[in-house]
Parts: sequence; C-alpha cells; structure tokens
Amino acid sequence: MPLQSVNDFVVRFANVNGSGSASANELFARSVLRMGIPVAPRNIFPSNIQGLPTWYEVRISEAGHRGARGGGTDLMVAMNPQTWAKDVASVVPGGYLFYDSTRPIPASQFRDDITVIGVPLTAICNREYTDPRQRQLFKNIIYLGALSALLDMDVKAIEKLIGEQFKGKDKLIAPNVHALHLGRDYATMNLECPIGLRLKACDKVGDRIFVEGNSAAALGAVYGGATVCAWYPITPSSSLAEAFGRHCARYRVDPETKANKFAIVQAEDELASIGMVIGAAWNGARAFTATSGPGISLMQEFIGLAYFAEIPSVIVDVQRAGPSTGMPTRTQQCDVAICAYASHGDTKHVLLLPEDPAEAFEFTAQAFDLADRLQTPVFVLTDLDIGMNNHLCRPLTWDDSRTYDRGKVMSAEDLEAGKEFGRYLDVDADGIPYRTYPGTHPKRGSFFTRGTSRDRFAKYTEEGDAYVDNMQRLLRKFETAKRLVPAPVRHDAAKPTRHGVIYYGSTSPAMDEARDLLESAGHHVNTLRVRAFPFAQDVVDFITEHDFVLVVEQNRDAQLRMLLSNECNLDPMKLVPILHYDGTPITARFSAGAIGDHLNALKVTPLRKVGS
Repeated sequence: MPLQSVNDFVVRFANVNGSGSASANELFARSVLRMGIPVAPRNIFPSNIQGLPTWYEVRISEAGHRGARGGGTDLMVAMNPQTWAKDVASVVPGGYLFYDSTRPIPASQFRDDITVIGVPLTAICNREYTDPRQRQLFKNIIYLGALSALLDMDVKAIEKLIGEQFKGKDKLIAPNVHALHLGRDYATMNLECPIGLRLKACDKVGDRIFVEGNSAAALGAVYGGATVCAWYPITPSSSLAEAFGRHCARYRVDPETKANKFAIVQAEDELASIGMVIGAAWNGARAFTATSGPGISLMQEFIGLAYFAEIPSVIVDVQRAGPSTGMPTRTQQCDVAICAYASHGDTKHVLLLPEDPAEAFEFTAQAFDLADRLQTPVFVLTDLDIGMNNHLCRPLTWDDSRTYDRGKVMSAEDLEAGKEFGRYLDVDADGIPYRTYPGTHPKRGSFFTRGTSRDRFAKYTEEGDAYVDNMQRLLRKFETAKRLVPAPVRHDAAKPTRHGVIYYGSTSPAMDEARDLLESAGHHVNTLRVRAFPFAQDVVDFITEHDFVLVVEQNRDAQLRMLLSNECNLDPMKLVPILHYDGTPITARFSAGAIGDHLNALKVTPLRKVGS
C-alpha cells in the first residue's frame, strides 16, 4: 500500500558530487519552507571535490521536528547509478522511488513494495539543450519541477525563489523557470499527480529563520566585537571564516573612508593562525580562529601559552570525525576532551556548547566577553551538522544597549593614581588579575609576558611556592567561570522519575523529539542540556538526585561522561553512556531506542507465587 502522508515525510536526493545538484536540492527545501512547512535538511557529502556520491536529506515535519528522522526514506530521488542498489534498499515499504527513466532498467533492480516513478530527464535535456554543462545543470531543475507536481508544491513559490537566487544575474532566471516547467509539465501530463505524499500550505514556521550554523557563528563574532580572524582552511570550518569576511565587508567598513576596520589573515598553517590570534589579543584586539579537530591538535602549545600567560582568545572548533584525518565531511562530538584539557601540564579551558545556529551566534558573541573577563582561551564547540547545514531556528537577537565586558583592565588614570599593579596579583579573590594594554602608561603598568613560571608581579621564578600559588589562582578563576558561562537547561518529565538524561550540542533536536517518543512508550526521564564547561552546580545536583543518568553524545569514548566523572567527583557508575558515532547526525529513533532499551532492562517481572 503506497504511503499516504501530508507534511510529514522524508525526501532524500542521491546525486554525484560536483553535478550542480546542491543548489537545486536546497531550492526544494526552501520552497517547502515558503509554504509554511518546517524542514530539517542534512547534506551528506564526500571529502573529495567531484565524482563521489552525495546525498541531501530533507525531513518535512509540520510538527517542527528538527532532527534527522532515521529509519529509512519515504521518497528517494535516485540520480546516481553508483549508489542505486543502496538507495533503492533505503526506501521504506510503501515508499516512492523517483528516477531518470531515459535508459531502461531491468525489473530486477526495483522492489515490489514501493511505487516507482520514472521521468526521462536525460532525454528531455538532450532535446532542449546542446551544451553538455547546461544539460547537467538543468537536469536538476527539471526533476525539481517534476517533484513540484508530484508533491503538489506551490510552483509560484519556487519561481520566486529562483528569481531571488539569481538576482543580479537576471539572464539566468527565465531559463531556470523554463526548466522547472519542463519537469512539471511532463509530470502533470504523464504521471498521476499528486502522489500519496503531499505538501499542504500551512503556517507552522512562524518567525523562525533558516540559517547555516557557520554563518550564524561568524555573525556572532562580528557582534561580539571581533576585529581579527586568523585561520587556515579546514573542513568543516572554512565557511565560518569566509562568512566572517562577508559580514565584515558589510558591518566593519568605515562608511566615509571605506577603510576596512578588520583584519582577516589566511595563515600558512594552524600554528601560525593561533599565534596571530594570541598576538592580536595581547594587544587588546578581539581575535579568533576557526578550525576543526586536526587544527586543535596542532595548536596545543600556543593554547597552553595563552592559558598560562592569560591572554584572551576565542577558538571556534567545528568538530568532525577523527582521529587523524578521520572522516572530514562527517559529524561528531569528539573534540570535547582535547579542548577541555588542551596543551600539556595542568590546564582547563572554558567550553561553550551551542545546540543550533541561534546559540552559535549568541555563544560566539559571548565567548569574547568571557575571554576578556577571564583572560583565557575560550572554545566554542559546534560540529559539522550545526556548522554546514541550514537549520530552522529562532531569530538571532541582539540588545543594542549591550556593552562589551573587557574585564579587569587597569587604565593610565588608575596607574597614575597609584593603584598597585601586579600582572598576576589576585586582589578580588576570584582568580582574575588586572592587566594593562601595551602602551597604557609610559612608566607604569608594564610587564613581561612569558610562558614560564613567575610570581604575582610577572617576575621570572622557579620557586615552588610561587608556582603553586599561581596554579591555585588559575583554579579559582576556573571556579569563577562557573558563574559566568551559560547555565544548563532542564526539562522535567510529566511524572516523577529517578532516571535522568544529560545531552549537549547537536544532540538536542534528537533528544527533544526522543522525549515524546519515550513518554508515549511509558518511559519518563528528566533531561538536562549542558551548555558549558566548567559545569555549574546545577549539573552536579541533577546527577546526585537521580539513581542513574544516561549521557547521550556522538563519540566513541563517552567524552562528556568522562568530564562529568572527572570534574564532579561523582560515582562514574551512575553515568550510563549512550553513544552514536557513525558520522551521521544522531536521530530521535536511535536516542529513544537506546534509552528505552536501558530502561526496559530495569523492569523485573516478579515471579508468580506457588499455587497462585
């Protein structure tokens, strides 16, 4: 029986990397969005430039579910012969397979339990176009046109989006609209339209916006006051630095002189980039770098210098799968441990863990305040799923009355008035000393910045007492950070329970939906979304008040669980790992299934009494 569903299904496009399909597939997702229907797209692509398989999955959910659904595809648009068998197998029973029927395919290559829809895309292109590149590019728009008829889409919305996409290149608008109608007309005249999967206009998007995480984080850096970005290209963070350049061109150029009020340097490697960030920050600029796991590995020694010399700096780590090169275009949450303790010796760093582009914007902006206030490196940990995909999220907001927190900076007037200055002197018992910017005063407030041991006045010493005094002060500063970082977000179950779940970052959409799935199955859990390290007391209290807590994360070694065990001084047996690390975004089905299996294992059926 063919599937019947309105505004609740998954469409998956199977293409070849470099075929120009990406823009057409995104156009499909945006067209659904224009009909007022929430979407959650995921781009799955290889780490080469051209020729290998790529997929684009669009979850359509009027209920607003934001995560990947998992469990199969309802409509497969199979445009890649290399992955045909795998793509056909992934269609759920009763689902639909859309393909290019120009060349006949043996019946043995199909399935009896799905509906097969053929459109001779190549033949239509060969008839209409002579240029090989045009044939390839317009083929994507033609299948979009056919889908618009099959799914009962608003074709006017698609035409409007095409006009917006090619604004400034007006000669391309009419040909693309023509290609759209070639596919739509063929489907209308030759196929049964619409199919069982349909799109019906509604108003479920509201004021939410559709934005990529890397772009949002880059805009957060602009609003956070960043004027310097030093970076080295690495997937999946490169588009963040590029977006920062575009945002700066709009917001960081003097309107009168046209002079740039920013500096963006593509360094020769990651070591140079973090060195430039530290140098700029030492001079008083707000500076950052964007990288991924391998870059963090290379930056270790400089990160240790910034921690020990107490120089503000911001590092946005868009995580990908490791170790080594790993899977550069797959997502994971596998840099948590290395970022928390980056560099040798006893170091601890502040980590911010946004769940989506909206928080990526807010947390990146906040990172610069925290770095200045705490005089230390601050990491913003997103991942490929957040960074390189468009997400439907709440609008980005900013309070124009907000002022930057530059922390404890001693001015020339303070020094002139006779205030005692010791670069590593803790006068407020919060672990944070006062600093001066270079050139603050001609005679006072100067100090020597070093990565070696020193006393409270920055004088070199290897005396054990001075070293211990400094290291203990750094711990006090880390305790102070607990009150400054974003607080965790708690959600209590409808019924009292002794079972808890902790999660963070891009696992959030899956867990939001998994809560409903668990409750419908009779499982009740309290949840806590951790948004920062160091952990606030609320995190410790949450773990303490439950018999056990499941920790959901996307890495092999349960890195957040390790941090919780190490930092909260709790019995690690109370923390049960729920792990997903195949490189694809975690799904609600996986999360609810794994949590449900654990909870079911706790249910013991009492033995029947003899004679009963």
